Amino acid sequence: MDRTRITRKSFLKATGAGAAGAVLLGSSVAAGSRYQSYLPKGGSKMNVILVIIDSLRRDHVGAYGNRWIKTPNLDALAKESLVFSRPYPESLPTICARRAIHTGTRTWPFRNWHPVRGEGYMPWGWEPIPDGQTTLADVLKQNGFANALISDTDHLFKPFYNFHQGFDVFEWVRGQEKDHYKPAWTVSEKEMSKYLLKGNKFRVHDTIQQFLANTAGHRNETDWFAAKVFGGAADLLEGLREKQPFFLVVDNYDPHEPWAPPKKYVDLYDDSYHGPEPIEPDYGPSDYLTEAELKRMRALYSGETTHADRWLGHFLNKADELGVLDNSLLILLSDHGHCLGEHGYVGKPYNALYPELTDTVFLIRHPEGKGAGKKSDYYASTHDVAPTILSAMDISPPAQMQGTDLSPILEGGEPKEKRDHFTLGYDAYVWARDDRYLIHGRYDGTQMQLYDVKNDPDQRHDLAGKHPDIVRRMFRDYVLKDAGGPLPHYS
Repeated sequence: MDRTRITRKSFLKATGAGAAGAVLLGSSVAAGSRYQSYLPKGGSKMNVILVIIDSLRRDHVGAYGNRWIKTPNLDALAKESLVFSRPYPESLPTICARRAIHTGTRTWPFRNWHPVRGEGYMPWGWEPIPDGQTTLADVLKQNGFANALISDTDHLFKPFYNFHQGFDVFEWVRGQEKDHYKPAWTVSEKEMSKYLLKGNKFRVHDTIQQFLANTAGHRNETDWFAAKVFGGAADLLEGLREKQPFFLVVDNYDPHEPWAPPKKYVDLYDDSYHGPEPIEPDYGPSDYLTEAELKRMRALYSGETTHADRWLGHFLNKADELGVLDNSLLILLSDHGHCLGEHGYVGKPYNALYPELTDTVFLIRHPEGKGAGKKSDYYASTHDVAPTILSAMDISPPAQMQGTDLSPILEGGEPKEKRDHFTLGYDAYVWARDDRYLIHGRYDGTQMQLYDVKNDPDQRHDLAGKHPDIVRRMFRDYVLKDAGGPLPHYS
């Protein structure tokens, strides 16, 4: 059976790389190759590469319409992929989203949740993968895959969270954010003053001090976290190439705060700022920031995004050079976004379920070119990743996996589950949308806001007061129905 596949020299053609320092490939597409030609040597299944990028906003990626943030590698990858135009996390933040990715099971509505001892206050649903729950890595390992994960997300490496399940290699890039990697007391108050703004709270002080201690030795760009994660992943490919089929998870924390990319990336977006660097936001109202500080915060985030994109390109180039892109299903997604003042909030406040926080990136690249260059408005989500990968490998997903197999869309078909709406949860807050309207508010239906997303996609005009009937209907038919009844409450 003749098919078209994407050859190793067809990947990552993009423009505008010079200023961002991106590494890109040429472009050509060969046709008429045999289906069997892309299978790994000695195996009967494709490899799987899963890339997770933390806090990446959809509206900061060129492939999703942005015209001023430089993401040439993401944009090039999107041209070779099926692009989901309306992906959302089924729950957030970090751990909730990753539980869904690794288990294929919805975390929301957070029933029977118990806070993790010793972790301080965490959002509802922030807890380990339950003992005995099968993960995507478990299933692939049982089917002969060599599994590896590399990340700088420190929560993943706390043993009680169980994210190590099923992985042969579990590599931690140390020093990100609040990781107690180096003694924080080595950073003086004078040095701290360069990063503290009027109105910053003690939590920010603590985080910045630890981060500065961890990164004090950064000199060359290869010292930065995105370079270490994607560079380390590229190195792992050398060994994994000999162990095909393999499953590689590359979980990159940037552009999560603190934002401190190499200066050349920040200068792409703001090269005239003078003052303390707002690298760590106070989660909540943005009114403690001056206009100049808010502009600088956006530039720092944008610089982190471009920096991460540059090193994503490095990793993809290596995969191309080794020939494994010819043999691999690649999925790239983000877990959530980040508020940068657009609705009067910065950070990830629970009640700020606006596009800048909820709208994510989701791409699937198939080695045969299935779905390449096409878009789908299906409500793809984090808990769909595991069943999609397993189905693409001709492996039946375990019954626990509630997500939907998205692979039929690659063939021009439709998933079995018809989604005319979507819901998600974040701590005590819920969100729901359909093709016309979007609501968000508290778990009990109070403090609800309503937006006409067809005519007001940026959610500027709250219509809840004018249309309480629509709010009640959506909360009843979407939120309560998807949750299986009234939502739990935790004090």
